[in-house]
Amino acid sequence: MHLLFLPSHSPELQPAERLWPLSNEPLANRVFNSLDELQDVQAERCRWLQAHPEIIRGRTSFHWWPSSLDTT
Repeated sequence: MHLLFLPSHSPELQPAERLWPLSNEPLANRVFNSLDELQDVQAERCRWLQAHPEIIRGRTSFHWWPSSLDTT
């Protein structure tokens, strides 16, 4: 096992970092009356994103990123 320390502010090395704006979009500039309401809105957004994988792919796919990992 080797530890590899990634530089800060390197979203191309952590593709999931590019999903935060998509996840946070319905939460921006809103006030929620309860934590349950916030969770409901966030859960609905996650379901919507799961139904639209092309949006996620567009944000997280880099032309140089391998499409599959070689496990041999």
